[in-house]
Amino acid sequence: MTQSGGPDTPRQSAARRFASAWRVAGRIVRITFRSQLEYRVEFLLTIAIGAVWQVSVIVFATVLLTRFSGMGGWSSADVLLIAGTQMLAHGLFVLCFGRVAELPRLVQEGAVDAYLLRPMPVHRQLLLAHFPTNAIGDLLVALGLFLGALARSTVAWTPARICFLAAAVVGGTLVEAAVNTAISAAALHFPATSYWTRWVAELTATFGTYPLSILPRVVGGAFTFVLPIAFIAYVPVGVLTGHTAALGVPGWLAVGAPLAGPALYPASRLLWNRSLGRYSGVNG
Repeated sequence: MTQSGGPDTPRQSAARRFASAWRVAGRIVRITFRSQLEYRVEFLLTIAIGAVWQVSVIVFATVLLTRFSGMGGWSSADVLLIAGTQMLAHGLFVLCFGRVAELPRLVQEGAVDAYLLRPMPVHRQLLLAHFPTNAIGDLLVALGLFLGALARSTVAWTPARICFLAAAVVGGTLVEAAVNTAISAAALHFPATSYWTRWVAELTATFGTYPLSILPRVVGGAFTFVLPIAFIAYVPVGVLTGHTAALGVPGWLAVGAPLAGPALYPASRLLWNRSLGRYSGVNG
């Protein structure tokens, strides 16, 4: 033990730096949020725009519940739970990690070079650049659909299942963050990857709300092991609703689906840091 007033141990010093970094991050978030509140009408319009982007999913849910009894062996309530879980994970991704998708534009504009001159890590600067007001609209719609899906679900919500679903939402958020961080890493060398970001976002929004078992096996496999959309909502919800045997993955992998995000995201950050280390500026 160190004496009071003595030098910090390496562990204490690291803990102090970590706490200080989070305090600075929190202060930046508050400042950017308050700056956007200065323009109340624009602030509310941005929230509305975020909500409007999710109208297609609401229409899908309405048609599903009023016209169909199910889809691909899944009841309408189970499919709705996939959609609600996917939307909630996406809303959290937009709130916490969404700015990483802006990197291709920043590379093209040469703005990343200025980020390199500041003492804060570049990735953290990118995530804290502005408050994503549109994420509030995303989350409001997502939370409404998610709660509606829970209300219609026939799953017996034991504490273990509740914890599994909560872990699945966090894991799904990190899966989407990992995919977009990897694309962002590529953008440090190939700025045209902005097209990849939009393409992946469209694929996730389109197929992430469906049971992938209705797709050809090759396509479902690609959305499981190449672009891991399945691990955002489809696989964990399949475990909760008793469809484990039809998910196209081993049972142990299905049960461990919430861990996919915590495994993939650190790997994507390592790739991002390595790519940043090789970044040579806008003119190459």
